[in-house]
Amino acid sequence: MTREEYISFYQAVRTRYTQLINNIDIDSLILKKTKYQKESTDSDFWIDNIKAKKTLKIISVFEKEIKEYNTLKNLYEDVTQDYELLELGEELSPDMIDNSHSFSNLLNKYETKKMLSGENDNLGAIISIHPGAGGTESQDWVKMLFRMYTRWLDSNNYKYKIVDLQDGDEGGIKEATLEIDEEYLYGLLSSESGVHRLVRISPFDSNSRRHTSFAAVFVFPLISDDIDVNISDSDIRIDTYRASGAGGQHVNKTDSAVRITHLETGIVVQCQNQRSQLKNKQTAIKLLKSKLFQYELDIKNTDLKKMSSDKKSIEWGSQIRSYVFHPYNLVKDHRTEHETSNINLVMDGEIDNFIRNYLLHRMETK
Repeated sequence: MTREEYISFYQAVRTRYTQLINNIDIDSLILKKTKYQKESTDSDFWIDNIKAKKTLKIISVFEKEIKEYNTLKNLYEDVTQDYELLELGEELSPDMIDNSHSFSNLLNKYETKKMLSGENDNLGAIISIHPGAGGTESQDWVKMLFRMYTRWLDSNNYKYKIVDLQDGDEGGIKEATLEIDEEYLYGLLSSESGVHRLVRISPFDSNSRRHTSFAAVFVFPLISDDIDVNISDSDIRIDTYRASGAGGQHVNKTDSAVRITHLETGIVVQCQNQRSQLKNKQTAIKLLKSKLFQYELDIKNTDLKKMSSDKKSIEWGSQIRSYVFHPYNLVKDHRTEHETSNINLVMDGEIDNFIRNYLLHRMETK
Protein backbone atom coordinates (compact mmCIF):
# COMPACT_ATOMS: atom_id res chain seq x y z
CA MET A 1 0.00 0.00 0.00
CA THR A 2 1.31 3.43 -0.97
CA ARG A 3 0.69 6.74 0.80
CA GLU A 4 -1.80 7.76 -1.91
CA GLU A 5 -3.62 4.41 -1.67
CA TYR A 6 -3.98 4.84 2.10
CA ILE A 7 -5.49 8.30 1.66
CA SER A 8 -7.96 6.93 -0.93
CA PHE A 9 -8.78 4.01 1.37
CA TYR A 10 -9.55 6.34 4.29
CA GLN A 11 -11.74 8.64 2.23
CA ALA A 12 -13.73 5.61 1.00
CA VAL A 13 -14.31 4.01 4.41
CA ARG A 14 -15.02 7.24 6.26
CA THR A 15 -18.52 7.52 4.79
CA ARG A 16 -19.24 3.83 5.38
CA TYR A 17 -18.13 4.10 9.00
CA THR A 18 -20.20 7.23 9.66
CA GLN A 19 -23.37 5.67 8.22
CA LEU A 20 -22.85 2.52 10.25
CA ILE A 21 -21.95 4.12 13.58
CA ASN A 22 -24.86 6.57 13.43
CA ASN A 23 -27.29 3.62 13.29
CA ILE A 24 -25.92 1.99 16.45
CA ASP A 25 -27.56 3.03 19.71
CA ILE A 26 -24.72 2.14 22.07
CA ASP A 27 -26.43 3.74 25.08
CA SER A 28 -29.42 1.46 24.59
CA LEU A 29 -27.15 -1.61 24.40
CA ILE A 30 -25.43 -0.62 27.65
CA LEU A 31 -28.77 -0.04 29.42
CA LYS A 32 -30.10 -3.42 28.32
CA LYS A 33 -26.93 -5.17 29.44
CA THR A 34 -27.11 -3.42 32.83
CA LYS A 35 -30.75 -4.47 33.23
CA TYR A 36 -29.95 -8.16 32.69
CA GLN A 37 -26.85 -7.94 34.88
CA LYS A 38 -29.03 -6.59 37.68
CA GLU A 39 -31.40 -9.54 37.25
CA SER A 40 -28.45 -11.94 37.55
CA THR A 41 -27.63 -10.61 41.02
CA ASP A 42 -31.08 -11.42 42.45
CA SER A 43 -31.03 -14.03 45.21
CA ASP A 44 -33.58 -16.23 43.39
CA PHE A 45 -31.82 -15.96 40.02
CA TRP A 46 -30.84 -19.65 39.82
CA ILE A 47 -34.25 -21.03 40.88
CA ASP A 48 -35.14 -21.30 37.18
CA ASN A 49 -31.93 -22.78 35.82
CA ILE A 50 -32.93 -22.62 32.12
CA LYS A 51 -34.03 -18.98 32.36
CA ALA A 52 -30.83 -18.08 34.26
CA LYS A 53 -28.59 -19.60 31.57
CA LYS A 54 -30.58 -17.78 28.90
CA THR A 55 -30.10 -14.47 30.74
CA LEU A 56 -26.34 -15.03 31.05
CA LYS A 57 -26.18 -15.75 27.33
CA ILE A 58 -28.03 -12.49 26.58
CA ILE A 59 -25.54 -10.58 28.78
CA SER A 60 -22.66 -12.22 26.90
CA VAL A 61 -24.15 -11.15 23.54
CA PHE A 62 -24.52 -7.53 24.70
CA GLU A 63 -20.96 -7.52 26.08
CA LYS A 64 -19.63 -8.79 22.76
CA GLU A 65 -21.56 -6.15 20.78
CA ILE A 66 -20.35 -3.35 23.05
CA LYS A 67 -16.76 -4.59 22.84
CA GLU A 68 -16.92 -4.74 19.03
CA TYR A 69 -18.39 -1.23 18.91
CA ASN A 70 -15.60 0.18 21.10
CA THR A 71 -12.91 -1.67 19.12
CA LEU A 72 -14.28 -0.36 15.84
CA LYS A 73 -14.48 3.20 17.22
CA ASN A 74 -10.90 3.05 18.57
CA LEU A 75 -9.56 1.68 15.28
CA TYR A 76 -11.33 4.43 13.37
CA GLU A 77 -9.67 7.01 15.61
CA ASP A 78 -6.30 5.36 14.89
CA VAL A 79 -6.73 5.39 11.11
CA THR A 80 -8.05 8.97 11.25
CA GLN A 81 -4.94 10.04 13.15
CA ASP A 82 -2.75 8.20 10.63
CA TYR A 83 -4.57 9.89 7.75
CA GLU A 84 -4.03 13.32 9.29
CA LEU A 85 -0.31 12.59 9.73
CA LEU A 86 -0.03 11.52 6.08
CA GLU A 87 -1.81 14.70 5.02
CA LEU A 88 0.87 16.63 6.90
CA GLY A 89 3.54 14.85 4.88
CA GLU A 90 4.58 11.97 7.17
CA GLU A 91 5.69 8.73 5.52
CA LEU A 92 3.47 5.65 5.52
CA SER A 93 4.56 3.13 8.18
CA PRO A 94 3.89 -0.62 8.67
CA ASP A 95 1.83 0.23 11.78
CA MET A 96 -0.43 2.47 9.69
CA ILE A 97 -0.97 -0.35 7.19
CA ASP A 98 -1.77 -2.80 10.01
CA ASN A 99 -4.28 -0.33 11.47
CA SER A 100 -5.98 0.04 8.09
CA HIS A 101 -6.28 -3.74 7.62
CA SER A 102 -7.65 -4.27 11.13
CA PHE A 103 -10.18 -1.48 10.74
CA SER A 104 -11.26 -2.61 7.25
CA ASN A 105 -11.78 -6.22 8.38
CA LEU A 106 -13.83 -5.25 11.42
CA LEU A 107 -15.89 -2.73 9.44
CA ASN A 108 -16.68 -5.41 6.85
CA LYS A 109 -17.75 -7.85 9.57
CA TYR A 110 -19.90 -5.23 11.26
CA GLU A 111 -21.59 -4.31 7.99
CA THR A 112 -22.13 -7.99 7.18
CA LYS A 113 -23.85 -8.55 10.51
CA LYS A 114 -26.21 -5.64 9.82
CA MET A 115 -27.35 -7.43 6.64
CA LEU A 116 -28.72 -10.31 8.70
CA SER A 117 -32.35 -9.28 8.81
CA GLY A 118 -33.86 -12.49 7.45
CA GLU A 119 -36.18 -14.79 9.36
CA ASN A 120 -34.21 -16.61 12.07
CA ASP A 121 -30.87 -15.14 10.91
CA ASN A 122 -30.10 -14.40 14.56
CA LEU A 123 -30.11 -18.08 15.56
CA GLY A 124 -27.18 -20.41 16.03
CA ALA A 125 -26.44 -23.00 13.36
CA ILE A 126 -25.93 -26.67 12.67
CA ILE A 127 -23.67 -27.36 9.71
CA SER A 128 -23.44 -30.83 8.20
CA ILE A 129 -21.01 -31.90 5.43
CA HIS A 130 -21.54 -34.98 3.26
CA PRO A 131 -19.47 -36.47 0.39
CA GLY A 132 -20.81 -37.01 -3.10
CA ALA A 133 -20.03 -40.03 -5.25
CA GLY A 134 -16.35 -40.89 -5.51
CA GLY A 135 -15.37 -42.71 -2.33
CA THR A 136 -12.05 -41.62 -0.84
CA GLU A 137 -11.76 -38.59 -3.16
CA SER A 138 -15.03 -37.04 -2.00
CA GLN A 139 -14.44 -38.03 1.62
CA ASP A 140 -11.07 -36.27 1.54
CA TRP A 141 -12.86 -33.19 0.15
CA VAL A 142 -15.27 -33.31 3.13
CA LYS A 143 -12.21 -33.35 5.42
CA MET A 144 -10.81 -30.27 3.67
CA LEU A 145 -14.11 -28.41 4.00
CA PHE A 146 -14.39 -29.46 7.65
CA ARG A 147 -10.94 -27.95 8.26
CA MET A 148 -11.90 -24.77 6.36
CA TYR A 149 -15.02 -24.18 8.46
CA THR A 150 -13.39 -24.98 11.80
CA ARG A 151 -10.52 -22.61 10.91
CA TRP A 152 -13.08 -19.89 10.14
CA LEU A 153 -14.91 -20.54 13.42
CA ASP A 154 -11.65 -20.50 15.40
CA SER A 155 -10.42 -17.28 13.77
CA ASN A 156 -13.69 -15.54 14.70
CA ASN A 157 -13.71 -16.96 18.25
CA TYR A 158 -16.96 -18.85 17.68
CA LYS A 159 -17.41 -21.80 20.01
CA TYR A 160 -18.59 -24.99 18.35
CA LYS A 161 -19.27 -28.61 19.23
CA ILE A 162 -18.59 -31.64 17.05
CA VAL A 163 -21.86 -33.56 17.07
CA ASP A 164 -20.95 -36.31 14.61
CA LEU A 165 -17.66 -37.14 12.91
CA GLN A 166 -17.35 -40.37 10.92
CA ASP A 167 -13.96 -41.23 9.48
CA GLY A 168 -13.73 -42.59 5.94
CA ASP A 169 -12.69 -46.19 5.35
CA GLU A 170 -9.37 -45.26 3.71
CA GLY A 171 -9.09 -41.58 4.58
CA GLY A 172 -11.10 -38.40 4.77
CA ILE A 173 -14.49 -38.05 6.47
CA LYS A 174 -17.78 -39.77 5.66
CA GLU A 175 -19.87 -37.20 7.49
CA ALA A 176 -19.27 -34.26 9.81
CA THR A 177 -21.80 -32.27 11.82
CA LEU A 178 -21.03 -29.19 13.90
CA GLU A 179 -23.23 -27.27 16.32
CA ILE A 180 -22.47 -23.56 16.77
CA ASP A 181 -24.51 -21.98 19.56
CA GLU A 182 -23.64 -18.37 18.71
CA GLU A 183 -25.82 -15.44 17.68
CA TYR A 184 -26.34 -14.87 13.92
CA LEU A 185 -24.41 -17.95 12.79
CA TYR A 186 -27.39 -19.31 10.87
CA GLY A 187 -27.62 -16.05 8.91
CA LEU A 188 -23.89 -15.99 8.22
CA LEU A 189 -23.51 -19.64 7.24
CA SER A 190 -26.59 -19.65 5.01
CA SER A 191 -24.15 -18.66 2.26
CA GLU A 192 -22.46 -22.07 2.54
CA SER A 193 -25.51 -24.28 2.03
CA GLY A 194 -25.22 -26.20 -1.24
CA VAL A 195 -22.84 -28.30 -3.32
CA HIS A 196 -19.11 -27.48 -3.30
CA ARG A 197 -16.94 -28.70 -6.20
CA LEU A 198 -13.21 -29.47 -6.06
CA VAL A 199 -10.88 -29.83 -9.07
CA ARG A 200 -7.30 -30.98 -8.39
CA ILE A 201 -4.59 -33.50 -9.15
CA SER A 202 -5.61 -36.37 -6.90
CA PRO A 203 -3.09 -37.42 -4.23
CA PHE A 204 -4.78 -40.85 -4.33
CA ASP A 205 -4.16 -41.38 -8.06
CA SER A 206 -0.79 -43.00 -8.82
CA ASN A 207 -1.00 -41.60 -12.36
CA SER A 208 -1.46 -38.02 -11.05
CA ARG A 209 -4.61 -37.41 -13.03
CA ARG A 210 -7.01 -34.55 -12.48
CA HIS A 211 -10.16 -35.41 -10.50
CA THR A 212 -13.40 -33.58 -9.75
CA SER A 213 -15.05 -34.19 -6.38
CA PHE A 214 -18.26 -32.96 -4.80
CA ALA A 215 -19.50 -32.44 -1.25
CA ALA A 216 -22.78 -31.07 0.07
CA VAL A 217 -23.01 -28.60 2.93
CA PHE A 218 -26.32 -28.32 4.77
CA VAL A 219 -27.01 -25.48 7.23
CA PHE A 220 -29.91 -25.59 9.68
CA PRO A 221 -31.03 -23.11 12.36
CA LEU A 222 -30.19 -24.15 15.90
CA ILE A 223 -33.61 -23.69 17.44
CA SER A 224 -33.85 -21.79 20.70
CA ASP A 225 -35.85 -22.76 23.79
CA ASP A 226 -38.74 -20.48 22.82
CA ILE A 227 -39.29 -22.26 19.48
CA ASP A 228 -41.63 -25.22 19.95
CA VAL A 229 -41.15 -28.28 17.72
CA ASN A 230 -43.21 -31.22 18.97
CA ILE A 231 -41.99 -34.77 18.32
CA SER A 232 -43.87 -37.75 19.76
CA ASP A 233 -42.45 -41.25 20.13
CA SER A 234 -44.80 -42.53 17.43
CA ASP A 235 -43.30 -40.07 14.91
CA ILE A 236 -39.79 -41.53 15.04
CA ARG A 237 -37.76 -44.72 14.87
CA ILE A 238 -34.65 -44.93 17.06
CA ASP A 239 -31.76 -47.26 16.21
CA THR A 240 -28.62 -47.75 18.27
CA TYR A 241 -25.28 -49.07 17.04
CA ARG A 242 -21.62 -49.10 17.91
CA ALA A 243 -19.87 -45.82 17.24
CA SER A 244 -16.94 -45.79 14.84
CA GLY A 245 -14.20 -43.44 13.75
CA ALA A 246 -13.12 -40.43 15.78
CA GLY A 247 -14.62 -41.56 19.08
CA GLY A 248 -11.64 -43.70 20.05
CA GLN A 249 -11.40 -47.20 21.49
CA HIS A 250 -13.70 -46.70 24.47
CA VAL A 251 -16.63 -45.42 22.48
CA ASN A 252 -16.81 -48.62 20.40
CA LYS A 253 -17.39 -51.03 23.31
CA THR A 254 -21.13 -50.30 23.65
CA ASP A 255 -24.04 -49.44 21.35
CA SER A 256 -23.76 -45.76 22.28
CA ALA A 257 -24.38 -44.23 18.83
CA VAL A 258 -27.96 -43.20 18.04
CA ARG A 259 -29.76 -42.82 14.71
CA ILE A 260 -33.25 -41.30 14.63
CA THR A 261 -35.56 -41.43 11.60
CA HIS A 262 -38.57 -39.14 11.34
CA LEU A 263 -41.14 -41.41 9.71
CA GLU A 264 -43.32 -38.81 7.98
CA THR A 265 -40.55 -36.78 6.31
CA GLY A 266 -37.80 -39.40 6.10
CA ILE A 267 -35.35 -37.04 7.80
CA VAL A 268 -32.50 -38.97 9.46
CA VAL A 269 -30.12 -37.70 12.14
CA GLN A 270 -27.39 -39.45 14.08
CA CYS A 271 -24.97 -38.75 16.89
CA GLN A 272 -22.02 -40.71 18.26
CA ASN A 273 -19.75 -38.12 19.83
CA GLN A 274 -20.62 -39.03 23.43
CA ARG A 275 -19.95 -42.31 25.25
CA SER A 276 -23.41 -42.08 26.78
CA GLN A 277 -26.30 -43.34 24.63
CA LEU A 278 -28.66 -40.99 26.50
CA LYS A 279 -26.56 -37.92 25.70
CA ASN A 280 -26.27 -38.97 22.06
CA LYS A 281 -30.06 -39.41 21.94
CA GLN A 282 -30.63 -35.94 23.44
CA THR A 283 -28.29 -34.36 20.89
CA ALA A 284 -29.89 -36.29 18.02
CA ILE A 285 -33.34 -35.07 19.09
CA LYS A 286 -32.03 -31.50 19.05
CA LEU A 287 -30.65 -32.05 15.53
CA LEU A 288 -33.94 -33.53 14.38
CA LYS A 289 -35.91 -30.57 15.75
CA SER A 290 -33.63 -28.16 13.88
CA LYS A 291 -34.03 -30.08 10.62
CA LEU A 292 -37.81 -30.27 11.04
CA PHE A 293 -37.95 -26.55 11.78
CA GLN A 294 -36.00 -25.87 8.56
CA TYR A 295 -38.31 -28.24 6.69
CA GLU A 296 -41.36 -26.32 7.88
CA LEU A 297 -39.72 -23.02 6.91
CA ASP A 298 -39.06 -24.36 3.40
CA ILE A 299 -42.73 -25.37 3.06
CA LYS A 300 -43.84 -21.98 4.32
CA ASN A 301 -41.56 -19.99 2.02
CA THR A 302 -41.86 -22.03 -1.20
CA ASP A 303 -44.36 -24.27 -2.89
CA LEU A 304 -43.69 -28.02 -2.78
CA LYS A 305 -42.98 -28.24 -6.52
CA LYS A 306 -40.23 -25.64 -6.26
CA MET A 307 -38.84 -27.35 -3.13
CA SER A 308 -38.53 -30.59 -5.07
CA SER A 309 -36.74 -28.94 -8.00
CA ASP A 310 -34.36 -27.14 -5.64
CA LYS A 311 -33.14 -30.39 -4.09
CA LYS A 312 -30.13 -30.87 -6.34
CA SER A 313 -27.96 -33.97 -6.27
CA ILE A 314 -24.34 -33.80 -5.18
CA GLU A 315 -22.87 -33.77 -8.67
CA TRP A 316 -21.78 -31.74 -11.70
CA GLY A 317 -23.96 -28.76 -12.58
CA SER A 318 -25.45 -28.31 -9.12
CA GLN A 319 -22.50 -26.62 -7.40
CA ILE A 320 -22.76 -23.23 -5.71
CA ARG A 321 -18.98 -22.80 -5.50
CA SER A 322 -15.95 -24.26 -7.27
CA TYR A 323 -12.44 -24.69 -5.85
CA VAL A 324 -9.90 -25.23 -8.62
CA PHE A 325 -6.35 -26.30 -7.71
CA HIS A 326 -5.35 -27.35 -11.24
CA PRO A 327 -4.57 -26.23 -13.94
CA TYR A 328 -4.87 -22.84 -12.20
CA ASN A 329 -5.87 -21.56 -8.74
CA LEU A 330 -9.39 -20.17 -8.38
CA VAL A 331 -12.29 -20.20 -5.95
CA LYS A 332 -15.50 -18.92 -7.55
CA ASP A 333 -19.02 -18.57 -6.18
CA HIS A 334 -21.43 -19.22 -9.06
CA ARG A 335 -24.31 -17.30 -7.45
CA THR A 336 -22.51 -14.01 -6.87
CA GLU A 337 -19.58 -14.34 -9.34
CA HIS A 338 -17.23 -13.42 -6.50
CA GLU A 339 -13.85 -15.11 -6.95
CA THR A 340 -10.26 -15.18 -5.74
CA SER A 341 -7.06 -16.87 -6.87
CA ASN A 342 -5.74 -17.13 -3.31
CA ILE A 343 -7.10 -20.61 -2.77
CA ASN A 344 -4.80 -21.45 0.15
CA LEU A 345 -6.14 -18.49 2.13
CA VAL A 346 -9.71 -19.68 1.53
CA MET A 347 -8.92 -23.23 2.60
CA ASP A 348 -7.39 -21.75 5.77
CA GLY A 349 -10.79 -20.29 6.63
CA GLU A 350 -10.79 -16.88 4.95
CA ILE A 351 -14.36 -17.04 3.62
CA ASP A 352 -15.71 -13.71 4.93
CA ASN A 353 -15.73 -12.09 1.49
CA PHE A 354 -17.79 -14.96 0.07
CA ILE A 355 -20.28 -14.64 2.94
CA ARG A 356 -20.47 -10.85 2.54
CA ASN A 357 -21.02 -11.02 -1.23
CA TYR A 358 -23.71 -13.67 -0.84
CA LEU A 359 -25.61 -11.53 1.69
CA LEU A 360 -25.36 -8.50 -0.61
CA HIS A 361 -26.62 -10.65 -3.47
CA ARG A 362 -29.51 -11.88 -1.30
CA MET A 363 -30.51 -8.30 -0.44
CA GLU A 364 -30.40 -7.23 -4.10
CA THR A 365 -32.52 -10.13 -5.32
CA LYS A 366 -35.26 -9.83 -2.67
